[in-house]
Amino acid sequence: MTNVGQTLNSDITKSIQNCIGNTPLFHLNNLFPASNINVYAKLELMNPGGSMKDRPAEFLIKKGFEEGKINNETHLIESSSGNLGIALALLSKFHNLQFTCVVDPKISKTNLKIIESMGANISMVEERDESGGYLQTRIKRVHELLATTPNAYWINQYANENNWKSHYYGTGNEIVEQLGGKPLDILIAPVSTSGSIMGISRRLREAYPNLMVIAVDAVGSIIFDSPSAPRELPGIGASRVPELLNKDEIDQVIHVNDYDSAMACREVLQKEGIFAGGSSGSVISAIKKLIPTLSEDTNIVTIFPDRGERYLDLVYDDQWLNKVKAMQ
Repeated sequence: MTNVGQTLNSDITKSIQNCIGNTPLFHLNNLFPASNINVYAKLELMNPGGSMKDRPAEFLIKKGFEEGKINNETHLIESSSGNLGIALALLSKFHNLQFTCVVDPKISKTNLKIIESMGANISMVEERDESGGYLQTRIKRVHELLATTPNAYWINQYANENNWKSHYYGTGNEIVEQLGGKPLDILIAPVSTSGSIMGISRRLREAYPNLMVIAVDAVGSIIFDSPSAPRELPGIGASRVPELLNKDEIDQVIHVNDYDSAMACREVLQKEGIFAGGSSGSVISAIKKLIPTLSEDTNIVTIFPDRGERYLDLVYDDQWLNKVKAMQ
């Protein structure tokens, strides 16, 4: 009996923070059955907070304490479309910190409820910015809160170098280890703050110098100088170019609209049994566009950033789907 107990104890963790990372790398056999194409998805949706944003939330707070920018009295402030807000709410609770999340009306009802349930404060902006989105007005609200909130500290996922570093040391390093020396030709990933694609690609290129890096952006996003247009799907694209992005490190950009992203999400669920969020559908739709252009055996890695249940009133709602279909 003692031996059994000792074996079990080695697998027991006492901290939700220790559950972040080490997510599976999943071979999408059913979506892409061709023998010459291998597509591997890093299931970041299996992090405890439900998304890849757990990694930067944990890393940014840790580095903030180490650098003296955060202490036990700090009130964290951040703008988020949902996932980082959830992750910061989770980690703020762990560290007994106050947290205010600046959001806009496009946040899913589920995400908003999760953030509130974790005890975070919500600051909702209502005014659109000059590009028709809300990001600029969210940033404006952040600065207002910084000026009026005692001990406030802005995480600033858009410009904080520790954002991409969290994915370099975390997601990217894990992919290299999980591939175990298998060849890799392409990384294809969604962009918003660009922290994940920058960090993952920089680590992967150390192991695979000839790697092609493809960004997946939303139709209507201006990150790669495309015309601004209405977007309904949160978590991908932006109405400003993030400071972290180095466009010279991106080899190609594929734009995907909201409807195609949603339909791909449903296909992922049907064929692979993975209940994934909107930007996961975006990368699958982009890969489907890419494959006909490939003439050789190709190994592709992508990421599934978040879970599907927070999109029940969006991607998986037929009324929402019909609305965005009519907008295309």
